[in-house]
Amino acid sequence: MNRPNYFNTIEERLNLLALRIISRGKLNILDLHGHSENFFQFFLNEVYGWTVTNENDIKQNVEAIDLIDRTNKFVIQVSATASKQKIETSLSKNSIKSYKGYTFKFVSIASDADELRKNTFKNPHGISFNTVTDIIDKNSILSKIRGLHITDQERIYMFVKKELVMEIDPMKLETNLATVINILSKEDWDKKEPVAEINSFEIDRKISHNNLDTAKTIIKDYSVHYGRVDKIYTEFDAQGSNKSSSVLSTVRQEYAKTKGSLSDDQLFFEVISKVQEKILNSSNYTSIPFDELELCINILVVDAFIRCKIFENPDEYNYATT
Repeated sequence: MNRPNYFNTIEERLNLLALRIISRGKLNILDLHGHSENFFQFFLNEVYGWTVTNENDIKQNVEAIDLIDRTNKFVIQVSATASKQKIETSLSKNSIKSYKGYTFKFVSIASDADELRKNTFKNPHGISFNTVTDIIDKNSILSKIRGLHITDQERIYMFVKKELVMEIDPMKLETNLATVINILSKEDWDKKEPVAEINSFEIDRKISHNNLDTAKTIIKDYSVHYGRVDKIYTEFDAQGSNKSSSVLSTVRQEYAKTKGSLSDDQLFFEVISKVQEKILNSSNYTSIPFDELELCINILVVDAFIRCKIFENPDEYNYATT
């Protein structure tokens, strides 16, 4: 009898939460931070068996402290910014002096913290702080969950399922988008392929025209796969008319729905996030590791960008070489 894989669902939803935080940028970061702060209050209790409470429920905007565990004597900061400067600024706050005998813990809700743990931090008030054990990120939490008993994983799964509402509708439908992702996931993207016949100068013009500073790197990295994606679309269309058109139309719809509230890099990454949700909610999506899914979605969205399906085109834009 196969036991339920609760871990994969937990990982999937935490990855999606992180992706949403990153893609929203500064626009709604306060709302997202508030939601994440409340979520992590109870999530940390579920995973580690702590007794964390939200300090901001008692005192609004306490500097450097979001959550507190008075039983285990932890003060915890939850942050979307994982940097040495952020931690040192928190450690230097006068509010830290009120918690003698406590340990300071830093929870990165969006970024991995492996490199951050290698730093040495100024700690003027001398609060207990061990970079190895007291800097917590998604990966360290998932590592902890992976080692838990299946009954504990089930308990955490039920909590995450309830709090991060991304549950798949029982009436979910098959989508061509998921089918293409399943096909893309089987490709060897490290394999040498002929350079795609696209005009890189024109793509650069479109990137500049839409002020895509951060997304530029992703577009440049994955535009080289245009030819292979085009070949996949051709083979996919052989199974029925307008199959690839429906995939590109889905990406364009997500772009159009978000265009009014976001722009530039924020809009680009939100399209990636929305396409990912669409895929995860498809009945015919075959689960793959998150980093592979992210790779395939990036390739798909970049391809839609090149093909004029998303973002504004500069005058006389022509991505195809003659």
